[in-house]
Amino acid sequence: PPRLRLGADSSGRLLAAIHETRSQTSRHDLFASDYPSITARLYGIGDFRGTQHLTRTDVPTPGFMRAPFEHVSAFALESAVDEIAYATGRDPVALRLDNDTATDPVTGNPFSSRHLAECLRRGAAMFGWAARTAEPGSMRDEDGALVGWGVAAGAYRASAAPGVARLRADAEGRIAVDVTGHEMGQGLCTAVARTVALDLGVPADGIRVGLGDTRSAPQHLTAGSWGTATALAAVHAALRELRTRLGVPDEGPVDVAAAVAATGRPEVAVEAVTRAPGQSVQAVDRLNAGLSAPAGPEYRGFSAFSFVAHFAEVRVVVETGRVRVSRVVSVVDCGRVASPVTALSQIRGGVVWGIGATLREGSEPDARYGGFVNADLADYVVPVSSDIGRIEVAFIDEPDPLLNAPGVKGAGEIAFVGVAPAIANALHHATGRRHRRLPIRLEDIL
Repeated sequence: PPRLRLGADSSGRLLAAIHETRSQTSRHDLFASDYPSITARLYGIGDFRGTQHLTRTDVPTPGFMRAPFEHVSAFALESAVDEIAYATGRDPVALRLDNDTATDPVTGNPFSSRHLAECLRRGAAMFGWAARTAEPGSMRDEDGALVGWGVAAGAYRASAAPGVARLRADAEGRIAVDVTGHEMGQGLCTAVARTVALDLGVPADGIRVGLGDTRSAPQHLTAGSWGTATALAAVHAALRELRTRLGVPDEGPVDVAAAVAATGRPEVAVEAVTRAPGQSVQAVDRLNAGLSAPAGPEYRGFSAFSFVAHFAEVRVVVETGRVRVSRVVSVVDCGRVASPVTALSQIRGGVVWGIGATLREGSEPDARYGGFVNADLADYVVPVSSDIGRIEVAFIDEPDPLLNAPGVKGAGEIAFVGVAPAIANALHHATGRRHRRLPIRLEDIL
């Protein structure tokens, strides 16, 4: 059976871990899993063994959803870490800080950047963690509801892919940017426009951004939180080339109209092609063929991840077992934040999804035919606005020095990772009961 075993000394120092997973695939296809990739790396655990097993079942082939492996892996690991904290009499935040590492335990290479400790410290301060009493069931609201506070950390690989950016500047000061990447609501268009505007010192309303158009730039899959890191690396390189062609300094505001007019041409066009660190030119060939070619998290000489710390507060009505997540504080290390407004929306949206995955969402298989009986939003329960309390978000906003020139890492899928164990640990703090399965429903509380 799937299991996670965690060993520590009496001080709470994590010494060894075994993570054995079993996941399903269909009879006719394989859906490869990658569950131990973050459990092996979230802390400095010296001895780690991870095994993965696929079981063929009479169901459709699973598909990717947000953080498909990292979400459940974090639930397993961070629930166990919380148990270690209680078993050794340590504060859950302090124990995590003591087990932080600057080196990837899998490869032995340094992380390109890792500010998980700062995420935990800043989150604890924002949340008011110092006021927590450790004993389960020891905190109550004025109305008698049990109050629980929980914390959990998360990680998600910082991937990148080859990208092409084409910039055109005309004598009227207008700029057009066409780049590899797709806008799916994650805010990539805003991030590109903001990057150009800040670099050249021009208003954003004079910038046209083109995404997802193969007539303008080669395109491939945008997924796995590599879209922004891929697109902005290419845009940054194109901006450097544009400055060279215009004969202007490498930094500072640019009078684009005057600089283009000085060339004697109606417009100046440049192109930049970038690759993830260590990628060969064959990766660009795949891009030009419309095929994905992501790299990471292991690069030549370093490993790259985004990190997050979630703090959750739950209120449990004693008589009915009703659970409400009254507030969440999330602090994220995703490199330089290219677009603060859309990044904030990404994190809040990921937290909302995490609340749903923890307390509501679950597919119910049809034992007769292998399909799902709750395959629409009438029967698949998701959170509504009244289910969501206050969500506070902060960013470390420190550029990653190795992954790409802009210093950005993914901020989409990392938001989801760790929400479930933060809530589950808060439920234990409120009720004294541990939970091993998701979603955690009313019958699990009572």
